[in-house]
Amino acid sequence: MNATAILDAIRRIRVLVAGDVCLDRWCTYDPELAEPSRETTIPRTAVVSTQVTPGAAGTVANNLAALGAQVSVLGAIGEDGFGFELQHALATRGISSDLLVSTADLATFTYTKLLNAATGGEDLPRVDFVNTRPLPPDLDSRLNALLREAATAFDVIIVSDQAETSQGGVVTPAMRETLARIAAEQNDIVIWVDSRMRPEHFRGLIVKPNQQEADAACLRALGRIDYPAFRARIAAPLLVVTCGGDGAVVVDAGGERWVATKKVEHPVDICGAGDSFSAGAALALKATGDPVAAVRFGNRVASITIMKKGTGTASPQEVLAREI
Repeated sequence: MNATAILDAIRRIRVLVAGDVCLDRWCTYDPELAEPSRETTIPRTAVVSTQVTPGAAGTVANNLAALGAQVSVLGAIGEDGFGFELQHALATRGISSDLLVSTADLATFTYTKLLNAATGGEDLPRVDFVNTRPLPPDLDSRLNALLREAATAFDVIIVSDQAETSQGGVVTPAMRETLARIAAEQNDIVIWVDSRMRPEHFRGLIVKPNQQEADAACLRALGRIDYPAFRARIAAPLLVVTCGGDGAVVVDAGGERWVATKKVEHPVDICGAGDSFSAGAALALKATGDPVAAVRFGNRVASITIMKKGTGTASPQEVLAREI
């Protein structure tokens, strides 16, 4: 299938993004207004404007929606202002939040990024609102029940395990078990996992780490870097290891293959490149059934988003115009 046929198929694909749905707050501050506080004498960071976008799993959802897929998210947010902003940001992009649970038991996972009005650059420490306590058992059970009940309504499930703390994210051991059962029972659903810190803990699912994440997972699981052995260890039908602008390694029962890509010179912002790759590749895999074609399409999407500031997306028109 060529890009036109893949994009046509994407319009009929129903996708669930399950995991850590976050809020990105892009706050522009004026350094000339950094007057000391009268109470503490500490200079203030004077924010003069704010934009919000869905982040983490929300970034994946943004990319899926921009490509034309039908998208829902499953996760948990707090009963707070950030949660309200996140739901609004999803709705404006046509992303369903019907499976997004609002709870008083945690705060909305939020990244606050501070941009200098004079330079446009992000030059102050980011302010993150993270959850470090275990997910409450009743919330964990509720999310897993929702996942089990909703799974068959979707053609693709993308799992976004973004939490960098040892606990607090919604992709818990129980959710990993639920996903493994769904994969075993519904082999027509493409289940694609992107996990920063825990790729070795998933079983029977397509796993997509980047090279650094894959190497670290191999060392934890095997004591050596060996992608085919790692794929066998986690019983993954497909392992995709992305290597930035160089391409990706595809590992399946047939062995290990290298898929090169056209390197983009002077990217504007690589933040969210992995998320845009996952969105494009998972959709293309469902459309074509071909891992190599899926990786090439994912690289095509990512090559567009890295030329935009922030966590950009790629439209069908941009995909068709992109040579790769």
